[in-house]
Amino acid sequence: MAELNELQSNEQLKQVWEHSSKQPILLFKHSTTCPISAAAFKQYQTFLESAGNDLNGYLVKVIENRDISNQVEIVTNVKHESPQIFLIQNREVVWNTSHSNITADAITKALQEAT
Repeated sequence: MAELNELQSNEQLKQVWEHSSKQPILLFKHSTTCPISAAAFKQYQTFLESAGNDLNGYLVKVIENRDISNQVEIVTNVKHESPQIFLIQNREVVWNTSHSNITADAITKALQEAT
């Protein structure tokens, strides 16, 4: 099972971005007040439960940590949406999607295509 870590600072985001040069990471932007985001987050959790330990999963709560959410948009150069997920390798977004397109199957497929 892959571990899920919540980002609490822009410094942590910077470290995660750098870590993507060693192994792929998944970054999920989550609105804790949105039912669509809740459904997408369940899909993300389902994926992580079946994933191996060679993948790191991260979470940014967009309302509670607006500054980090904004920084994700700057670093990735991808317009903010919520919910939103990114697959990052070698400090580069290789896949992203949002809303109801976030499914365990879509994440699995994106990882297979990226490796």
